Amino acid sequence: MAKQATEMLKGVLEGIVLAILARRPAYGYEITASLRDRGFSDISEGTIYALLVRIEQRAFVDVEKVPSEKGPPRKVYSLNALGRTQLDEFWRTWSFLSDRLEELRERN
Repeated sequence: MAKQATEMLKGVLEGIVLAILARRPAYGYEITASLRDRGFSDISEGTIYALLVRIEQRAFVDVEKVPSEKGPPRKVYSLNALGRTQLDEFWRTWSFLSDRLEELRERN
């Protein structure tokens, strides 16, 4: 992925992860796999786990420890009401920015 795309992705990755969690609860590896399935192949698990720590600290998700067949329990993240509010704000901001960018592109 080009440097510019990587930098842009950093700015929206939280919203993308919240959108994934809005569909269903998931644990870190599932989120990373979902991103890769959507073409975000350069995103490392470490990046996702650091982001999950941040959104947990900001109380956007509820966390449940679920037993795992392989190793320690998994932390399953589910979007809560505060997280849904944050995701709604993300989509409003995304719409505003994408509209303005389209206007700029059309004028060139």
